[in-house]
Amino acid sequence: MRSFRVWAIALIAFLLTFTVSSKALAFCGFYVAKADAKLYNQASQVAIARSGNRTVLTMANDYQGDVKNFAMVVPVPVILQREQVQIADSRIIERLDSFSAPRLVEYFDPDPCAPPIFWNRPMAAPAMESAAPGRAGRSNQALGVTIEERFTVGEYDILILSARESDGLETWLVQNGYRIPQGARDLLRPYIRQQMKFFVAKVNLEEYENSGYQALRPLQMTYESPRFMLPLRLGMVNAESSQDLLVYILSPEGQAEVSNYRTVKVPSDAEIPVYVKDEFSAFYKAMFQTSYTREGRNVAFLEYAWDMGSCDPCSAEPLSPEELRQAGVFWTRPEMPNNVFITRLHVRYTRDKFPEDLIFQQTNNRSLFQGRYILRHPYTGEMACEAGRQYRRSLRQRFEQEAQTLARLTGWNIRDIRDKLPQIRAEQFPALPLVARLQQLMGRVMER
Repeated sequence: MRSFRVWAIALIAFLLTFTVSSKALAFCGFYVAKADAKLYNQASQVAIARSGNRTVLTMANDYQGDVKNFAMVVPVPVILQREQVQIADSRIIERLDSFSAPRLVEYFDPDPCAPPIFWNRPMAAPAMESAAPGRAGRSNQALGVTIEERFTVGEYDILILSARESDGLETWLVQNGYRIPQGARDLLRPYIRQQMKFFVAKVNLEEYENSGYQALRPLQMTYESPRFMLPLRLGMVNAESSQDLLVYILSPEGQAEVSNYRTVKVPSDAEIPVYVKDEFSAFYKAMFQTSYTREGRNVAFLEYAWDMGSCDPCSAEPLSPEELRQAGVFWTRPEMPNNVFITRLHVRYTRDKFPEDLIFQQTNNRSLFQGRYILRHPYTGEMACEAGRQYRRSLRQRFEQEAQTLARLTGWNIRDIRDKLPQIRAEQFPALPLVARLQQLMGRVMER
């Protein structure tokens, strides 16, 4: 019995094993670091480009088992034709992830004794918010299952099925060699009631071997539907623990939100100790888990919302027009300015906390937001002036505040954090106040 770890589409699909002997397991100043999808072992990634009722859905796939065992089922709102499905470049998902990932930035304090520099124009506000082959025609009447379409795209053999009842669909899948996860029947039923169709894909081994690729490439589908949603429930069939889903929504309008669950911003713009630079992955994972728990484990986190034409700071260059086209953006024209807005949502879900699929809504809110965490390096040069002495005295309080912020965000022990803060030790910053007091005391003694 072979096991395999999944992947990317687990959220919106559920993985089936094709053949009978397999078992499915459910599946982040100066820019200095980012918290991208590599932080999560079981993060699925989906890109949705949408304008009006037209949707282009790209599903990344990091399936790592034997490709001959790969198969999946995704509920879709319409019967897809061959020309509506294509293979996407996996690098596009990586680019979206890199561009929108929460980021760590660092600043360096200036010499407090240096003369102030006056600029000829106002400094840009550092705040994040700103205005910001053909119709198959074969059916199984007894089971109520109809093969609406059958075609091959790249290394995938694809069927588009419709069904009258979940029992019949389950039976059909089993009879055709798909191993159904226990409990799938109950989860299929609501989609059948909504008259949704089923996108079933498995690997065409000959095409896969001829392609020369070492991993399965993302599938991309285009359709027209007023439904702006992402099926999660089927993916939970494979889920043995909580799953992370990253959704990149591209739109000509503004931020996208989840309408049937709360959408909240991930904590941002927090100043944290400098040592976190070497522990950013651990920091972000702990911070996210703490926020997830505090919010009741049933919210969608907004990690990034930005106009694709710029970034500040940039964790990666904005996608080029050609890359946006590959990501599914279809409304831009060469003679038109860039009007692509990206929303990055992070959902951690379990069966009990997310009983419904994700329903999205588009807004005109073009406010900018990014998950950003700030390191401020203290000035360490000579400071032979009163401003320098005041600066030194302020550091202890600043470091303590950073430590408390880190403890609050992550739940880490404050004493452990303080132990990693050599800056707040007296010997690290000569205790000028103490020295000054001693000098004053000596002066008073001598005066006597």
